[in-house]
Amino acid sequence: MSAERIKITKSRRWVIKLGSSLLTSNGCGLKADTLQVWVSQIMQLREQGIDTVVVSSGAVAEGISRLGLKQRPHELHKLQAAAAVGQMGLIQAYENCFQKFGVHTAQILLTHEDISNRNRYLNARSTLRTLLDFKVVPIINENDSVATDEIRFGDNDTLAALVANLVEADLLVLLTDQSGLFDEDPRRNSHAKLIQQARAGDRSLEKLVGEVGTWGRGGMLTKLRAAETAAKSGTPTIIASGMEPDVLTRIVSGAEVGTLLTPEFGQVVARKQWLAGQSRVSGLLTLDTGAVRVIREGGKSLLAVGVKAVDGSFRRGEIVLCQDTEGNEVARGLVNYSADETRTIMGHASNKIESLLGYIDDEELIHRDNLILV
Repeated sequence: MSAERIKITKSRRWVIKLGSSLLTSNGCGLKADTLQVWVSQIMQLREQGIDTVVVSSGAVAEGISRLGLKQRPHELHKLQAAAAVGQMGLIQAYENCFQKFGVHTAQILLTHEDISNRNRYLNARSTLRTLLDFKVVPIINENDSVATDEIRFGDNDTLAALVANLVEADLLVLLTDQSGLFDEDPRRNSHAKLIQQARAGDRSLEKLVGEVGTWGRGGMLTKLRAAETAAKSGTPTIIASGMEPDVLTRIVSGAEVGTLLTPEFGQVVARKQWLAGQSRVSGLLTLDTGAVRVIREGGKSLLAVGVKAVDGSFRRGEIVLCQDTEGNEVARGLVNYSADETRTIMGHASNKIESLLGYIDDEELIHRDNLILV
C-alpha cells in the first residue's frame, strides 16, 4: 500500500461524484435499487467517521424519462425543463434511501457564479459545513434549471472539484463507468494498462483520454481537469469504476482501486501558496502586540479583539494586509467580515460578535488556514 493510499484510510471528509451512467438506465430514469446500493456504501463510510458530500448527476436523465422524451434534447430550454422536473425525482429518491438509515439529506443547487463570487462562495461553504456538523448528507447538483452556458458546457466533475475546495475535502472520488485512466484506450487495446497513480495536473495524461458519453456531459478529460482543480486546494482525486462491487469501501480500506491523482502540496500549504501569490490587497488591519505575537509565534487565527484599526473598504472573503502598530507588515489573509463589520467588532471578544452585529458567521476574523505570515 502506497503512502498516499494509507493517507486515504485516515481521511475524514469525502466528496463523491456519481455520474449519470451509474444512476440511470441509459438515460431512461433513475435506477432506485442501484441508488440504494450507493447509499448503503456511503453509510458504511459514515460509520467509519467519514463525512460525505454527494455530487450527483441524473436530474436531466430522470426528467427526460418523466417527460416521456425519446432522447436527450439539444434545445437549452428543454434541457432546463427536464432538469427542473428530474431534480424532484432525484432528491426524492436520495431522501427515501437515506431515511431507511435515519439520516437526513439536504438539496444544494449551485452554479459556477456561486463559486466564483467570493461572498457567495463563503456563504455556500458555511452552509455546507453546518450541514456536515448536523450529520446531514448534502446532495449537490448544478442548478441546471437556471444555468445557461453551464448546462451545455459544464459538468459535475468540475462542480465536484469546486465543492471539494468548498468543504476542504480530504478526498475527491469521481465514479464513472471506467476503471480509471489507462495508458491506452482499453476499448481499442485489450492490453492497455491502468495507471494506478499520477500527479494531478500532468498535461501528458490528457492525450490518453477517450470520448464523452451520450447521456452524461463529462468524460475522462473533464475528470483529469477536475482533479487538477481539486489539487489546487490540496485534495487528491480517485477516478474509479462505479461498476465494481463495494468500490467506496475498498477505497477507504486502501485497496489499489482506480487511478489516484495526487496534489503537489497538502491542503493548508496549497491554500497558503495561493495566498502568497496574490499581490492585490483590499484593506489594512492594524494589530496590537498580543495579536501579532499569537499569530507569529503561536500559529493562531486572528481574532477581532486583537485589531486596533481598520483601513479600506473590503468585503468578506477579500485579502487584507495585517500590520503591527509601527506599520510593519505581519501577515495577509482572507477576512471573514467586511470592513464596516470589522470596525464594529474590533477590540471585542468573539463571544460579543453576535450581539454587536446581530449574527455571527465565524468566530475568527481570519482563520489561521487562510493566514500567511510575511
